Amino acid sequence: MSATHDQIVEAYEAYLAEHESFETKSIKAAAARARKALGELGKLSKTRRAEIQEKKNNL
Repeated sequence: MSATHDQIVEAYEAYLAEHESFETKSIKAAAARARKALGELGKLSKTRRAEIQEKKNNL
């Protein structure tokens, strides 16, 4: 697996934890952390897409 893949998994797990805190406990700070994790997921997704495309092109 790639390092980017592992970062995506970590960011998603962080999002899930913060989402749960926000939705069940109404913790306002958790909302900001959840949005941050989603932003990170977007950036990592673009990076991983480029990595996959490059690998595919080199096959």
